[in-house]
Amino acid sequence: MKRIIVDYKKLTPELLTRLTEKFPDGYGDDDIITFDDHHNQTIEAVEVKTEDTIYLVKVHSKLHYTMTNFDSDNFTVNDLGNVIVEKDADLDN
Repeated sequence: MKRIIVDYKKLTPELLTRLTEKFPDGYGDDDIITFDDHHNQTIEAVEVKTEDTIYLVKVHSKLHYTMTNFDSDNFTVNDLGNVIVEKDADLDN
């Protein structure tokens, strides 16, 4: 099984749907996996499995916002097929 690390900005509609289904009330401390990447930087992520892949979605303050504001019936994707959640610019402030 493949393991892929994904940033919240790179979530596809399918992966974001699986993430919100797995954590309908949000994720907690017990759901977070901590590991070191190949640059020896500590990464915190939540795990989402598909048939052939384990996705480790990096935990970020904007991930919760993205999950909360994702509407699986009405969303926008960019040219790369990643979900765009409105007001991302407001979160940077």
